[in-house]
Amino acid sequence: MAEVKRVATRDAYGATLVELGNQRTDIVVMDADLAAATKTGMFKKAHPDRFFNAGIAEGNMISVAAGLAAAGKTVFASSFAMFAAGRAFEQIRNSVAYPGLNVKIAASHAGISVGEDGATHQCCEDIGIMRTIPGMVILNPADGPEAAAAVRAAADYKGPVYLRLGRLAVPVFNEENVEFTIGKGQEMVAGTDVTIIATGLLVNEAVIAAEALKAEGISARVINMATIKPMDKDIILKAAAETGAIVTAEEHNIIGGLGSAVAEVLCESGKPVPMLRVGVEDTFGRSGPALELLEIYGLTAPHIAEKVKAVLALK
Repeated sequence: MAEVKRVATRDAYGATLVELGNQRTDIVVMDADLAAATKTGMFKKAHPDRFFNAGIAEGNMISVAAGLAAAGKTVFASSFAMFAAGRAFEQIRNSVAYPGLNVKIAASHAGISVGEDGATHQCCEDIGIMRTIPGMVILNPADGPEAAAAVRAAADYKGPVYLRLGRLAVPVFNEENVEFTIGKGQEMVAGTDVTIIATGLLVNEAVIAAEALKAEGISARVINMATIKPMDKDIILKAAAETGAIVTAEEHNIIGGLGSAVAEVLCESGKPVPMLRVGVEDTFGRSGPALELLEIYGLTAPHIAEKVKAVLALK
């Protein structure tokens, strides 16, 4: 069997920045002294005159990015998710989102899969934080090709975007130049008994879970929700009506993330269905190899399959 190609979404981000920089002179990239890790160093090498290192000063980076955007630039400002969403929250809220400026916050090293960097760097709260900001678009691509497409979509979108990226190399399952539309979910697997709505690296795990469940006579639909805000309500409500049960899967705290967003849609529809969530169970992470941590925190295909069986019992 051929080995599965694996690419970290941060690598796709760096390569796509270079591509955009070659095409558009308005593209500017900033970093907070982490260019090697966030992969913005690729853009720095290709376009040094449009790359700015703000140093370990994330709030200042966002403020400068806001100024550049106000002057007509399309700015990608990069750091680790913990620092981008955490340290720079006030500047993102007041200097970028409030005036609706064209700044793209590219947050790498999100989630438990940061691995050995440990709990202080494993940001599992960022989606929840960014969801509370009015007008903020949140993109969480599942593999390399989708990450590249999401970066292009973010560049074309007029307004603030939070782009969530990972450190871990993950399986590539999308075709190159995959179509990506902000605000739209994508059905990955057809199914009639239950729907798994997943985002980020758990999309592939959800597909694996669906294949395993099929062998047990369970037909699971899988939806890739790469845009967490604005949420694709139509695809959620259609799936709920047709399958009668929902499981969400995300590499994020179960509070405030994809699961919370989907639950809000279902409850406000007036026709909620049984729903369970796969995610980090409101706890901090720990240091360790990324793949082992995903298993420890229940973020793998077998755990998704278990939740599917549990939600089916509630129908």
